[in-house]
Amino acid sequence: MADCTGIITQLFIYPIKSCAGIEVTQAQLTATGLSMDREWLIVDQEGMFLTQRQIPHMVWITPALTSSALTLSAPGVAPLSIPLELPSTPKQITVWRDTLLGDDQGEAAAQWLDAYLAVPGKHYRLIRFSKQARRLSALDWTKGVEAVNKFSDGFAVQVVTQSALDELNSRLIAQGHEAVSMSRFRPNIVLAQLEAHTEDHLGELTIHTNQGSAQLHLVKPCPRCAIPDINPETAISSPEVNDTLRPYRTLARVDGAICFGMNGIVHAGVGQTLAVGQSAEGNFSFD
Repeated sequence: MADCTGIITQLFIYPIKSCAGIEVTQAQLTATGLSMDREWLIVDQEGMFLTQRQIPHMVWITPALTSSALTLSAPGVAPLSIPLELPSTPKQITVWRDTLLGDDQGEAAAQWLDAYLAVPGKHYRLIRFSKQARRLSALDWTKGVEAVNKFSDGFAVQVVTQSALDELNSRLIAQGHEAVSMSRFRPNIVLAQLEAHTEDHLGELTIHTNQGSAQLHLVKPCPRCAIPDINPETAISSPEVNDTLRPYRTLARVDGAICFGMNGIVHAGVGQTLAVGQSAEGNFSFD
């Protein structure tokens, strides 16, 4: 019998790392997380990955997906559609501590990024995760399990309870700040009907799909950088979100980092479809 039961109320994918997300009603679960999540990323001319930490207005790059193309939209530039099926053009890139090969998405995408991002002396490429690449989550957090991910910050999925955001917003409003949306935290799965930060204490999360039971293992609290302080509407950073979280969300097991949500790996259910409204049963971890 499960220790607690919630319900999926939102699902998000972020096709291009650190760009705008897409809220979906259902998504296929793959070994690396939700299908098309963190499938692409932007690198500079040295092959180093980029995020909103360096260029906040990346948040205004809005992807859209069809069965045949990825379309990029952003203020002040014409949309660009990139075929999903392109010849493989390998390029060596660096994502955090990992160096691997990705598939360059061509000159049109590079010119579009240069025109929109417009940073003097910098040039950019759009990279897709290569079918030949393999990137593992940190083994010390997965307990030795070789869990794969793509261009995420290290794990296949991120899970957050809606009540965690509700609590944060209550604290923000009490301090005279505006409430913030879940988009600040970029989760994949949002769960309702659970107490705030229940996800901190779960080891297993079983989601009941139409094809059976999918199982995630929640393995590491999600440390927060400056991105939650960036307003996705304005691309302007101000410190109130992390300042509000700091007094009650610094966790010793992550060296005192400010944490919000849990990172997870896929244990079972590859190929099944997760959907809003499905129930999710959790079992507490006593590690």
